[in-house]
Amino acid sequence: MEIVRIIIADDHVIFRKGLRTVLNEITFIKVVAEASNGNELLSTLKTTEVDVIFMDIKMPGMNGIEATEKVMAKYPDTSIIALTMHEEVGYFNKMIEAGAVGFLLKKTNKDQLENAIKAVVAGNTFFAEEFIINNSLSANTKPTLNIKISDKEKEILEYICKGFSNAEIAKTMGLSQRTIDGHRGRLFEKTGAKNAPNLVLFAIQNGLIKA
Repeated sequence: MEIVRIIIADDHVIFRKGLRTVLNEITFIKVVAEASNGNELLSTLKTTEVDVIFMDIKMPGMNGIEATEKVMAKYPDTSIIALTMHEEVGYFNKMIEAGAVGFLLKKTNKDQLENAIKAVVAGNTFFAEEFIINNSLSANTKPTLNIKISDKEKEILEYICKGFSNAEIAKTMGLSQRTIDGHRGRLFEKTGAKNAPNLVLFAIQNGLIKA
């Protein structure tokens, strides 16, 4: 796998250094810079090429939501993974709307970090499983929209929420990729989602993911 260039944007220097140490243990990762807030990140991006940004949400000066919007407007090929504490998961909607394609809790481990990076550089999404479970439980109290989604489509939706590619879903379910492509397309049509993060957000908000 080609080297993936990473920037860590977080206002806590100890957390940044710790995350950098863990990421540097992954052979295909190169942490090219750190930033303590959104303004510093945007300044860094003027002279530094990057593939993935780990974005803290609560930062002084310019927070992660605003920084994500600005980064995606100017550097649309960059993948942003939000980093958050348990009590900040309410920012999920805003980060997805801003353009983030991944969402990890700060207590994440090395394997999950590696899986998240692989998923987003491949053009997929990645959301911490414990986050999806917690939010699907609360989402179940909300009414589901009046649309019909088959059991197979729900199963595929769960895999999409876990960051699986269409090829991986096809292999796991024993179906052709063409079949998965068709189901995925119908999910977008039925939900009105414009992209995979929007589809995940819809699934959580409407209790379509099994806890």
